[in-house]
Amino acid sequence: MLVLFGVVVVVFFLFNILPGDPARMMLGQRADSASVAAINKDLGRDQPLPVQFLSYLNDLLPLSVHNGRDRSSIWYLDREKYGSALTLLKAGPATVVLKAPYLRRSYQSKRHVSDILAEGFINTIILALVAMTFAIVVGIAIGIVCALYRNSLADRLALVFSVLGMSLPSFFVAILNAWIFAFVLAGFTGLNMTGSLYGVDDFGRGTYLDLKNLILPAFTLGLRPLAIIVELTRNSLLEVLTQDYIRTARAKGLGRPRIILHHALKNAMNPVVTAISGWLASLLAGAVFVEFVFDWKGIGVVIVNALDKYDFPVVMGAVLFISVILIVINFLVDILYGLLDPRIRVQ
Repeated sequence: MLVLFGVVVVVFFLFNILPGDPARMMLGQRADSASVAAINKDLGRDQPLPVQFLSYLNDLLPLSVHNGRDRSSIWYLDREKYGSALTLLKAGPATVVLKAPYLRRSYQSKRHVSDILAEGFINTIILALVAMTFAIVVGIAIGIVCALYRNSLADRLALVFSVLGMSLPSFFVAILNAWIFAFVLAGFTGLNMTGSLYGVDDFGRGTYLDLKNLILPAFTLGLRPLAIIVELTRNSLLEVLTQDYIRTARAKGLGRPRIILHHALKNAMNPVVTAISGWLASLLAGAVFVEFVFDWKGIGVVIVNALDKYDFPVVMGAVLFISVILIVINFLVDILYGLLDPRIRVQ
């Protein structure tokens, strides 16, 4: 919670000291002083910055305090904005309510930021989960082979691939993959250079599920975590295979597959789980460059479009949303550590 509060503080003050007047952006050429003042008042930007911050924090908190009578107040309980808010307590004009966090509205589309992020998040989580599944399955399998056949040709090739995978920038790999597989080899692969999960039917019959558009962005997004998982699995497994209990298992006559799968691999997974958690959080947060190159309609494209239009509420909401994902995943990983290795459980 302290980390999340720190993120809220940094995000709010960072985006509120940036140049640009949202009212003038919203009005465009029609901007006049009276209209600008009216919009700034509606947005609460006519108040001192500390008051604006407290109001923003009040909007984010599930348990918040509002003015239930004065419609002109920045603290007014607007049911249209907050949706289904459950009233818990009334004391004069003050009303304490339980509600969903309110991320405010987009400056450009006037839609709720939470609705915009929800649409992008569905596509991003599908892309991230497919990419991470590919990286985990293939990466652990290659890492086991490299550990079992150390210093072989396959091991050396895998290490070269790992270095390249960790070194090449995502946007470069995305452009390269799009050019090779969807342009040069398009006749063989049948893949598109751009496209999202749903395509628009040429005959006006609405949208349809186009899973082939998922292949290239998921493959591109999964390459870097794949390279790291291969390296970590190999090194961790090599270290575990030197332990005394592995030698004991061999002396008892257990076969290699059983030793690897039932004894060594489980104890070698802690660093791999750490890497997986970090990358999964990063991918869920929105692979901005990959989504932008392939025009995948996820949170990454939402962030880029919002930055391009100075739509600060959308960017602020996206950053906070990403932060919550990171915190939740790190918390779940701490629990998973205890399940994988009972020695680190807190008694």
